[in-house]
Amino acid sequence: MTTTLTVTDVTLTYPDGGGRITALDRVGLRVDGGRIAAITGPSGSGKSSLLAVISTLQHPDSGRVLLETDSGSTDLATMSRREAAALRREEIGIVFQQPNLIAALTAVEQLEVMARLGQRLFVPGRVRRETHTRAMDLLDLVGLSGHEHKRPAQLSGGQRQRVDIARALMNDPSLLVIDEPTSALDTERGSAVIDLILRMADEHHAATLLVTHDRAHLHRMDSVYRMVDGVLTAEQDVKLAG
Repeated sequence: MTTTLTVTDVTLTYPDGGGRITALDRVGLRVDGGRIAAITGPSGSGKSSLLAVISTLQHPDSGRVLLETDSGSTDLATMSRREAAALRREEIGIVFQQPNLIAALTAVEQLEVMARLGQRLFVPGRVRRETHTRAMDLLDLVGLSGHEHKRPAQLSGGQRQRVDIARALMNDPSLLVIDEPTSALDTERGSAVIDLILRMADEHHAATLLVTHDRAHLHRMDSVYRMVDGVLTAEQDVKLAG
């Protein structure tokens, strides 16, 4: 699978009294499949706004967000709500800052539900079995074999984060968008989650955008950007510079 995410001159503003405040100021970046671009910066600098635009959860005022895959090119900035929802199900995996798991579902059910979004109520038995097998394989891949029947309250913070990552991979996305995956974890668990993200990006060849305040792992990223007051600048190409 060949994937490229290209963001060009994206601007986003919000109403502010009688005027408007700029959240994103002509932002541009590129991430190829199998590579991870990290974005750092102070709180309120526009990082979450950029993730929302790239995830199709918000339309920018202007600019392009081009996702190129083997099946063609799509400008995410111009999609209708219906088109964006379908694309998120099929092409985009989102990992939230706090694992957004459903309390009543087990780990394996969290993943199975993702695969059934947008499907008809009747699902053939063969499809259900294939879905279950893929969910179990992904849980094993993230180190949760044996925990598949546990609900979120029975899992540690690091385990819930890994379920969230596995769930984001359930539909084999072309694009992974990850928001502060280590913010609620201790150093050891945070390192394990970063290890997992690096492995998933490499094995699944997804273009990955990672927002983080934790600079300890930036040297492991393919590229690093810094966001300040809505302006995004490249810090360095870490692996080439190192």
